[in-house]
Amino acid sequence: MTELWRLSATELAARVRARDVSAAEAARDALARLDAANPAINAVVAHSAEQTMAEAAAVDAALALGEDPGPMAGVPVTIKVNVDQKGWATTNGLRIQRGLVAEHDNPVVSNLRRAGAVVLGRTNTPAFSLRWFTRNSLHGHTRNPRDPSLTPGGSSGGAAAAVAAGIGAVAHGTDIAGSIRYPAYACGVHGLRPTPGRVAAFNASGPERAIGAQLTAVSGPIARTVADLRLALAAMARPDPRDPWWVPAPLEGPPAPKRAALCASPDGMAVQAPVAAALRDAARRLEAAGWIVEEAPNPPPLAEPARLQLMLWLAEMRRGVGAAVAREADPDATAVYGCMERLCPEPDFHAFQDGLQRRAGLVREWLLFLERFPIALMPVSGEPPFRDNSDVESFAAFERIMAAQLPQVGLPLLGLPGLAVATGLEGAVPLGVQLVAGRYREDLLLAAGEAIEAGGVPPAPIDPEPV
Repeated sequence: MTELWRLSATELAARVRARDVSAAEAARDALARLDAANPAINAVVAHSAEQTMAEAAAVDAALALGEDPGPMAGVPVTIKVNVDQKGWATTNGLRIQRGLVAEHDNPVVSNLRRAGAVVLGRTNTPAFSLRWFTRNSLHGHTRNPRDPSLTPGGSSGGAAAAVAAGIGAVAHGTDIAGSIRYPAYACGVHGLRPTPGRVAAFNASGPERAIGAQLTAVSGPIARTVADLRLALAAMARPDPRDPWWVPAPLEGPPAPKRAALCASPDGMAVQAPVAAALRDAARRLEAAGWIVEEAPNPPPLAEPARLQLMLWLAEMRRGVGAAVAREADPDATAVYGCMERLCPEPDFHAFQDGLQRRAGLVREWLLFLERFPIALMPVSGEPPFRDNSDVESFAAFERIMAAQLPQVGLPLLGLPGLAVATGLEGAVPLGVQLVAGRYREDLLLAAGEAIEAGGVPPAPIDPEPV
């Protein structure tokens, strides 16, 4: 029999729904893959084989009764440890939260289960989900399965590493400043940051999120095929009254011209040669699929949104998270938080309000641009994936990384969706591009992503190097 863990979510769900294989067989195969691959990368930091098999049995029971178990029937998925999953600690990579056991599923988890997905385990994140690297004092260090000298990304580093290694076909991630898009890029898979309000989310285990996070933070899928992102997004996007920001927007919008803007160096940011080559290659793939791609040397700003995003984020973190960083005493989080404070002086109330006010004008500029060019093609980062944990080497290293991550930090303030598409490898180093579209036009991102994917070799699960 084919190793089921190698199948895409779309293929596996079709086989389970057709009863060619059982959800139980898929779950056993996924658990065996977890046991084989996870010790080398530490992507999944908590799981229960018994619970996974029970969820798979429920899918098979529904099929036996002639019921529809859902479009993701039997697909093994992973959940990031910063969202509630009933009976498990919502640690967010923190020792001070290891006793924070959820009493209810986050809507993301509920909706995946309603779609027939089977939860395989919970994936690692840096402390406070604060970095583009994944290491913490509670769960340890997650490694990139393609090259352990590179970061697996963050904060959804465990999620992307798991998918890249074949531990689950789909991973849940969260993104407030690149935490889905960058790990997907670093691990050579695909990651979708949906529009805020597209995917319902809520952690009953903690307080309400601050307004900046409510405006910018999202949950979304990471997968090895764009078709799997489409499948997972449809499952995640179902309504849930616990999230007042959820919007009943259709998953398919009106037709739009197949026109893309190549934004090769947004705001004049430095872009290294391999990244530039990946962008040109993606543009050629789009053109081969019938898209018109035009160079856009002066797209709307990203540096100003990035500065305001950091200001709003830190203004809120200083109200309580800073004290929690001191209590947690995680060396990485302490260093990164200190660097962020150095980069962003504390605003007064008027500056905070001015930032929120300016946001509307910046969003308007981008929406008008995306009327002309329904897709913007830009870097995920100005550099190939960073050397692991290089952000904590010095303040100068942190500043360089922040500059390279401009497309990651600038996008969330605008409330726009973004898709990181893997385009290939340079040696063992993954490369990719980012696509941006208008609000609730994830369908355009996925269509363009499929065109880029079809022009290359889709990512396949890999065997990480042994410990």
